[in-house]
Amino acid sequence: MGRCPDRSPSPPRPHLASESASASGSPGLAGVHVRFRARFAHVDGELETGEVLPLCRLRYQDSASLWGFAIYLAGRDGYEDSVLPSGLPIGTPKRPWTAPAGCT
Repeated sequence: MGRCPDRSPSPPRPHLASESASASGSPGLAGVHVRFRARFAHVDGELETGEVLPLCRLRYQDSASLWGFAIYLAGRDGYEDSVLPSGLPIGTPKRPWTAPAGCT
């Protein structure tokens, strides 16, 4: 698989911020930051205190509309691939922000 093309769409930042802030309850997110590295989009959340925490990683699947999703696990200091609510390991950039299967 290749790296993200220069014109690949980034994950929908406003959607990420509003979904994450409403789902977390507390503490509130002050912002969501997306960094691109090779074929990955790393998503970090910035708390109101200014602390920045890794949230997840999206993996480019050679299509601007299909991305793999991995959740950040603080206890392992790393990412773990996840299955989306559709049961598939890949989906659109917006899809991972719905409740995962079994978490509703």
